[in-house]
Amino acid sequence: MNRIFAIAGPTASGKTALGVKVAQHFGGEVVNFDSVQIYRGIEIATAKPSDEEKQGIPHHLIGYVDPNVNYTASDWAKDATAKILEIEGRGKTVVLVGGTGFYLRSLLEPIFEGDKPDQSFRDRLHRIAGLRGKDHLHRMLRRLDPAAAELIPPGNLVRVVRALEVYFQTGKPFTEVRRERPEPPEFARRVGLFVLGPPREVLYKRINRRTVEHFEGGLVEEVKHLLERGVKDDTNALGAHGYRRVCELLRGDRTLESAIELSQQNVRNYAKRQLTWYRKHEKAIWLDGFGDEDRVWREFLEKTAELG
Repeated sequence: MNRIFAIAGPTASGKTALGVKVAQHFGGEVVNFDSVQIYRGIEIATAKPSDEEKQGIPHHLIGYVDPNVNYTASDWAKDATAKILEIEGRGKTVVLVGGTGFYLRSLLEPIFEGDKPDQSFRDRLHRIAGLRGKDHLHRMLRRLDPAAAELIPPGNLVRVVRALEVYFQTGKPFTEVRRERPEPPEFARRVGLFVLGPPREVLYKRINRRTVEHFEGGLVEEVKHLLERGVKDDTNALGAHGYRRVCELLRGDRTLESAIELSQQNVRNYAKRQLTWYRKHEKAIWLDGFGDEDRVWREFLEKTAELG
């Protein structure tokens, strides 16, 4: 079977441009692994590729989820697996393109989910944390699952709640359930991960410029329209950087100027976290520059040839 290419990197690093070139060169199709581009109607600040940018290359798993849906990384992994098998069944090469590392990991290193999330139980635990503090829940976890309490710090409320939820759903410690990890799909071993690593200062300038362009291009009006359609402002879809700040702006919690400045800062910080995450990936192949640079394309071809 053919190699599967994964093109990753920080936001604004030119992943789409490189992904399209790879697909053109190898006769492939693109599968998105960006956690915001999956939502319908969330457009301006997501960097969804335009028809012009796609250059005729089919793109999958973009704009197909209702913004009010609590769509998880595991949901995406299931959809991506089906799409990968479909594309390869047609004799095409798969090119995964995106920046959400957790999505990619959920595909290549599946986690045991257990039962479906119990939102009412989670809400109850969050209310307890609000009344008695995060440490109270962590002490509860320490009694029920000491090993998990050692791994999860008291301040990480999301993971503490999840560990307690798993315990009460399954009757097993979270650490034991986590070991029941399913086997990766067959194609996981054929994925070559290429990560764009452009100069930090230049990347930040791109991020700042692009953020201003989003606001000037109608981001506030887009969010107004989404809210009027019934999209809740606390959804994952509107939790993305610029969207979250616009929601605050529309509630009167900040000015337009501060919404832009904080969005720029948030996206820069996110790009830094993305780079840190991928540096921990032992098999990542780094490309020094932006995905729309000719020299990066040549570097990609050289490193691909070295893989054999």
